[in-house]
Amino acid sequence: MTADPLLDAVEKLINAHGVQAVGMDRVRAASGLSLKRIYGLYPNKQRLVAATLARRDERWREELAGAVDDAPDKVEALFGWLGAWFAEPDFRGCLWVNVHGELGGDHPEVLAQVRAHKVAFRDQVLGWFADAGPEIAEEIWLLAEGAIVTAGITGDVGAASRAGRAARRLLGGEAAPRRPRSP
Repeated sequence: MTADPLLDAVEKLINAHGVQAVGMDRVRAASGLSLKRIYGLYPNKQRLVAATLARRDERWREELAGAVDDAPDKVEALFGWLGAWFAEPDFRGCLWVNVHGELGGDHPEVLAQVRAHKVAFRDQVLGWFADAGPEIAEEIWLLAEGAIVTAGITGDVGAASRAGRAARRLLGGEAAPRRPRSP
């Protein structure tokens, strides 16, 4: 994937500040491109945000696949990668969830990118855990999604390791913690 200073700038800005708080003058200043050039590439902000999400999706899933595809322990690879992402200083949660939360369904091109990302991530996880069966694979995806949202909202980096332990239990690789009996 080639570097794109405009989409890089937009991604950083909307990750840090949200879509609506970022005006096109701010995009111009951060990207170094003129407004004429920006609007020549993307006729409106919705298309610019949708293109940014599509590009981030491709990069995000490629990086994740690089960590998980050939890993012998897919649970460790998936949830370890998520935990490392959560610990990054610029982690603000899932950009797609954040953008959807901010814009809702009022911007069809953006909504299509949000949904496409979630479907693609789900398909990735289902592929990695296909041997466990579709129900368990989907439950592992839901654990990953839950960890992402939890870490984004609460700042709890440990959500990834706890979700990973739950995934192991689903796969039968770890016993559930024992609860003390009440007197």
